Amino acid sequence: MPKKKKAIYAGSFDPVTNGHLWVIKKAAHLFDELSVAIGHNPEKNYLFNLEERKTMLEAAVGDLENTKVAVIDNKYLAKYASQQGIPYLIRGIRSTGDYEYEKSMGQINYDLAPEVETIYFIPPAKISQISSSMVKSLVGPEEWEKSITKYVPRSVVTALKRKQKSLLK
Repeated sequence: MPKKKKAIYAGSFDPVTNGHLWVIKKAAHLFDELSVAIGHNPEKNYLFNLEERKTMLEAAVGDLENTKVAVIDNKYLAKYASQQGIPYLIRGIRSTGDYEYEKSMGQINYDLAPEVETIYFIPPAKISQISSSMVKSLVGPEEWEKSITKYVPRSVVTALKRKQKSLLK
C-alpha cells in the first residue's frame, strides 16, 4: 500500500471564513489526509471559545471525507506536525503583509522541524481579503447577516447571531 500524503492547515478560525475553506478544499484535493488544526495565538482575543470554533469548523468541513479537525494546545505547529508524521504544512497568503509574516514563520518552522515542508496557497482575489476580524467587524448594523453570508459558511452566521450581544459591547 502506498504511503499516504498528509498535510496540516492550522489557524485560530475565530470564525472560519470562506477564505479558510478555499484553502482547506484545495489542500484536501491535493492530499490523501488533511488535518485542520485549531491553534491558540496568545496575541489574539477570541470571540469564540475553543469548543465553539471546533464545532463551527467541523460543520464547515464535514463533507470532506479525508479531512479531520484537531486541536493543538501549547505546541509549535511544525513540531506537532513532525510528531504526528505529517510532512507538509499548508499556509494561506492573502497579502504582502501575510507574505512577509509567513516567510518568517516558514523559516522558524524549518528550524523547529526541517523534515516538515511548508506549502503556500494564494486564494483568488474575490476572497483574498476575507479575514475573521473583518467578518466580526461587520456584525451589528442593519441586515449584517445578509452582508456576511458571502464571507462565511451558514453555521458561522448562526453562531455570530448568538454572539451578537458580546460583539456590540
